[in-house]
Amino acid sequence: MAKKVTTVAKDGKFTAKLPKLKASAAPTTLKVTGKNDITINNVLVGEVWIASGQSNMEWPLKASYQSQKDISNAANPQIRLFTVPKNKQLKPVDEVKSSWQECTPDSVPNFSAVAYYFGRDLQNALNVPVGLIHTSWGGSPAEVWMSEEVLHANPEYKRDVLDNYETQQANYKTALATWEKANDSSKPKPNAPWRPTELYNGMIAPLIPYAIKGAIWYQGESNAGRHKQYRTLFPDMIKNWRKDWGQGDFTFLAVQLAPWDKSKKRPIEEITKEPTDSDWPALREAQVYTEQVVPKYGLAVITDVGDKDDIHPTKKQPVGARLALLAEKIAYGKNVVANGPTFKSMSVKGNEAILSFDNVAGGLEPKNEDLKGFAIAGEDNKFVWAKARIEGNKVVVTAPSVTKPTAVRYGWSDFPVVNLSNKAGLPASPFRTDAPK
Repeated sequence: MAKKVTTVAKDGKFTAKLPKLKASAAPTTLKVTGKNDITINNVLVGEVWIASGQSNMEWPLKASYQSQKDISNAANPQIRLFTVPKNKQLKPVDEVKSSWQECTPDSVPNFSAVAYYFGRDLQNALNVPVGLIHTSWGGSPAEVWMSEEVLHANPEYKRDVLDNYETQQANYKTALATWEKANDSSKPKPNAPWRPTELYNGMIAPLIPYAIKGAIWYQGESNAGRHKQYRTLFPDMIKNWRKDWGQGDFTFLAVQLAPWDKSKKRPIEEITKEPTDSDWPALREAQVYTEQVVPKYGLAVITDVGDKDDIHPTKKQPVGARLALLAEKIAYGKNVVANGPTFKSMSVKGNEAILSFDNVAGGLEPKNEDLKGFAIAGEDNKFVWAKARIEGNKVVVTAPSVTKPTAVRYGWSDFPVVNLSNKAGLPASPFRTDAPK
């Protein structure tokens, strides 16, 4: 039995940090004794994870691919679910109007599918209780999940995020007034801009300093148009959370943007007609870059489970499973394969570009199929589709029209049609060798 004595402040708040406890084999009781006695029953000690982001994290289990069987079999008292209500606030608040629930077929259908599958696999791997705190909002950009202090401290963020919001808000008010004056219901009502910090204030701040093991994050779509800024904004958001939680560099795991054809409803033949460039793959690159500047960070690649016609792919089980593998490796030090091939270096021999990879996990696949999604450029910097073959743990890329290769790109499109993986079945992350340093 662990005990802790603490002092209550004048405002009635107190904090009691218990010594490290063993994971629960069975529910226990938490008692608070003071002027009032409070008893909380059915308490578990285990691993707690935050699940946050925008709509693909918010996506409920009941709307996910072939989830009915998973819902029917979801009863597991060793998994606990907590959903933070949507709450925009101008300043940080300290109250969350919600409660923990046992994972059951009744409680899980509306819960985040990615978070549930992550928690289910993690609980099975660790054999300890797992608590999942879901706090997300569809369409939200990263800056609304950051504190005002952090945004104000950076001149670029102050100019491009905070000050730009004031411009957006003024434009919105003008557009709204025009819409109301026209009184034309056939035209959509203008959308109010997101206010920086508002979800941090209402949906992150009140969770601090609840003890957590780490966080999973599925977001980036709303920042794709500002992918260059995301290379610093996203790492700074992670650092923001870690600093404010005061629990060191807790593990932070992200999901790379899913494949999606923004032009919508185009046949594959048109999508793959020629190599393209856009904001979407550049945002994926920013997510990869974060690993270089943020410790204890992992990225789940999902190029094989996208939906070309829907920004919300319904296959969420593989997403949660890959996040759980990353958690096992990074947060718990298990010897598991958790990453697909990642680009390491390129050399040139004649007309061949030879690519080396990390995380080959016993070999590259597919060995007996034509590799898809590789493009190559010569001195004119014009990319054309390339032939690619596996030789050992390397990929050799060529094209008849390119005699002196200078760069290679892989999966560099909104909807990449690709098939490179390792023998563990984990897909390679899209990349470009001509990436900004």
